[in-house]
Amino acid sequence: MTRTPAFPTAPARDIHFREFVLICASLMTMNALSIDPMLPALPAIGRDLAIPHPNDRQLIISVYFAGLGIGSLLFGILSDRFGRKKVLGTAMALFILSSIACAGAQSFAMMLIGRGSAGFFAGASRVITVGIIRDRFQGDAMARVMSLIFAVFMLIPVMAPSFGQAILWVAPWRWIFWALVILASLVLLWMLVRLPETLLPENRVAITPKALLHTIGTILRTRSAIGYMLASGVVMSGLIGFILSVQQIFFDVFHAQKIFPIGFAVIAGCMGIGSLVNSRLVSRFGARRMSQGALLAFILIALIHLAIILAGRETLVTFMLLQAMTMMTVAFTASNFSAISMESFHKGAGAASSFQAFLTTGVSVTLGSFVGRAFDGTTLPFTLGLLVFGSLSFLTVVWAERGKMFTRPHRAALRDPEVEFH
Repeated sequence: MTRTPAFPTAPARDIHFREFVLICASLMTMNALSIDPMLPALPAIGRDLAIPHPNDRQLIISVYFAGLGIGSLLFGILSDRFGRKKVLGTAMALFILSSIACAGAQSFAMMLIGRGSAGFFAGASRVITVGIIRDRFQGDAMARVMSLIFAVFMLIPVMAPSFGQAILWVAPWRWIFWALVILASLVLLWMLVRLPETLLPENRVAITPKALLHTIGTILRTRSAIGYMLASGVVMSGLIGFILSVQQIFFDVFHAQKIFPIGFAVIAGCMGIGSLVNSRLVSRFGARRMSQGALLAFILIALIHLAIILAGRETLVTFMLLQAMTMMTVAFTASNFSAISMESFHKGAGAASSFQAFLTTGVSVTLGSFVGRAFDGTTLPFTLGLLVFGSLSFLTVVWAERGKMFTRPHRAALRDPEVEFH
């Protein structure tokens, strides 16, 4: 018996499913490559650019995220009108130029301008990739594909600090940016040559105030869409807080500079494992059950961590173990929340993805930055932030689901995304 494709008028399958996943993962890694290799270099960048306060070095990361949020609002909308490849290719080329500017920055102000610009153009690789996936998948099938992509994507955070540290052993920190330029150029070439245009002509949307307001209005009226977008932003605040604080925690709290790349790799690796496990289980149990259960685990782990800190028993081992478990639960929420919030948007997926990325990034950067700036030489502010974020996110999901938690997946959730790929 032949399965009926989810979208019968979709373009012919002219790229293998595995290559599709790898290209999408590579496009999304541009953000991880723009952040994680910098972490071991922050002290050196601070010295060379005369950054006065250690916490101010976090701006090199947070300004990038701010640019990412603003750019995310624009590029998905443009891709709905002009197609995914054209807009994505142009933005990636400008991202490369911005990274070149960072490599040559001679002042802290110039570095922040370059980082903000790089984040702005990197927003395209994030939201358009989600739009590309939504062009070809929906529902729990999309959640599984997103999990596969996150599993590949998470290999980068595992290796990135070691990659950055290895560069610092043989060259100045500026070569971290030059390496990013080379890798981004290779991904851009691969995407242009191999990835087909996934947006069908009949699904292109004119850029008009009426069309944009219609999409935003649909999001705001769709309780599950806006609810899961907000919940995703709040819980991802914990990840942003971790990225902003982790270098100082390893260096200043535990005096473990030498094992920082290894420790970061272990924690990030658990996030990758979580994404891979989710990709195997989500088709069976559904995105809602998987993500809601993971969110409860997130809260429980934060409570245990807080109790250990207040008891005066926090060590590097307890921190790494509990953060590894926390990041694993984040992996179960990230891709599933994204897929659930995009369920209603086949036409206008780019604009919906833009709004999703803008909202989640804005919420996560704002809340996560509070945690980063609150660093006081201990892990207490960070852990308190995790507990608050997890609790707020869970309450938001309860509101989005009208209290009906852990619902069973629809029949469509049992489909194999590789079979549905078109």
